[in-house]
Amino acid sequence: MMANKQIKPTESELEILQVLWSRGTATVRDVHEDLASFKDSGYTTTLKLMQIMFEKGLVKRDDSSKTHIYQANVSRESTQKQMVGKMVDALFQGSSTQLVMQALGNATPSKDELDEIQKMLDNLKNK
Repeated sequence: MMANKQIKPTESELEILQVLWSRGTATVRDVHEDLASFKDSGYTTTLKLMQIMFEKGLVKRDDSSKTHIYQANVSRESTQKQMVGKMVDALFQGSSTQLVMQALGNATPSKDELDEIQKMLDNLKNK
């Protein structure tokens, strides 16, 4: 994976990264078909976006055969961390408390999610 480059993916690039994170590797056709299940977009648009993502370093491309195989070059975790950090700074004036309160107020977490949140809070308190 990429070493902490601060490249902020666009919304469309994030959709492509989601496909690659779940699949591991994929062709442009694979990605386009996954995106077509929830988004109206042309194949050439997906191809162009993936070429741009390759140039930015967001994805790797194996072009040893006729059909290029793509793979995410940034991890889901590092991308989430980077984007949440920017969001906390921009929308919540650096307050993670306000972010958590807003997130919990917008959706009802499941019991399992609440248990996981509690574990994280307990770990933070014990540090």
